[in-house]
Amino acid sequence: MVLLFTSLYLTNELHYTIVDAGFVLSFYGMGSVLGSYFGGWLTDRRNHFDIMVFSLLLSGLILLLLLVATSLFAIALVIFFYAMSADMFRPANSASIADYTNASDRTRSVSLVRLAVNLGFSVGPAVGGFVALYLGYKWLFVIDACTSFAAAIMLYLYLPRKKTELNRHKNEVLADSRTSAYRDFRYLFFILLVALYGICFFQLFASMPQYFNRICKYNEDTIGLLLALNGLLVVIIEMPLITMLEKKKKIFPFIITGVFCLPFSFAILRISEGMMLMAIIYTLFITMSEIFAMPFMFNYAISRPRKERQGQYAALYSISYGLANIAAPSLGLGIAGKYGFDSMFIFFIVLSILVAIGFSLLSKNQERKIISDS
Repeated sequence: MVLLFTSLYLTNELHYTIVDAGFVLSFYGMGSVLGSYFGGWLTDRRNHFDIMVFSLLLSGLILLLLLVATSLFAIALVIFFYAMSADMFRPANSASIADYTNASDRTRSVSLVRLAVNLGFSVGPAVGGFVALYLGYKWLFVIDACTSFAAAIMLYLYLPRKKTELNRHKNEVLADSRTSAYRDFRYLFFILLVALYGICFFQLFASMPQYFNRICKYNEDTIGLLLALNGLLVVIIEMPLITMLEKKKKIFPFIITGVFCLPFSFAILRISEGMMLMAIIYTLFITMSEIFAMPFMFNYAISRPRKERQGQYAALYSISYGLANIAAPSLGLGIAGKYGFDSMFIFFIVLSILVAIGFSLLSKNQERKIISDS
């Protein structure tokens, strides 16, 4: 709820420019990168259960500071520490998925977690738009903090806490730099592509609220419903689709299909002229991109490493999205502020096509490796 409406809070409530809003949202990405790194480091050395509970409680407390922060620097600082504490959750959550599942049902398990996230996302923007419009933006911070506290309590009460095995073998693996994700160059190329994909996809949160508000003249309530449609479509479509597709051994064709949905979504907005029907079609395409690409990206990220290195690999995957969160608002809103939204759409059409080509190259290299190994 907060991330979606932060740019509108800064421009509509505090009267900063959209470039200022992009600057502040970039701090979310920087905090996300650090949080993901520390979360991954801790996950390889501590119990993922404890890290998730701590992350939820701390992020909720920090979020409440937005009730008193008004200067651009203060808001940016709170957003930074909020993102850092919140994104410590991601590597621990990824490791917990790997710990509670097996390889045969992992993609479906990832989709189940994503279904839960998107159930929240289908409600969050709609409620957030209503709250921002009728109660005021600051109530967003209070409600969102309460959801973090509630999640921590439910996790503590209902998720079984497995003991972490910190044995000699694991310490030897962690000390061996050859098993490090930073030596896995194919995975690093994959992370680069995920980051570029994230920059394109996160325009949904970074620049689209401003586009819908300034160009299409939609109010916060309508924008919230449009963004909620994305989450609702994921809830309805993804789980049945992934259940049908997860038996396929090759995952990159699905990732490539998802990435190719991005240029179509931006092209639709380029010719939309503010029509609501086009905004809905855009939401459909961006959602199909997410449904095809993200579950299989996540599966690749947590299935590739040895168990002892899952935290580090998952951290890099989360960092890729953190880097995307740094670049997405500054790049998208920066181009839109200087050259207009049409130029922004053209830029992301080209970038997303290049990302799809990159995943195609990675897919071919992966197939060659499988053939050579066999």
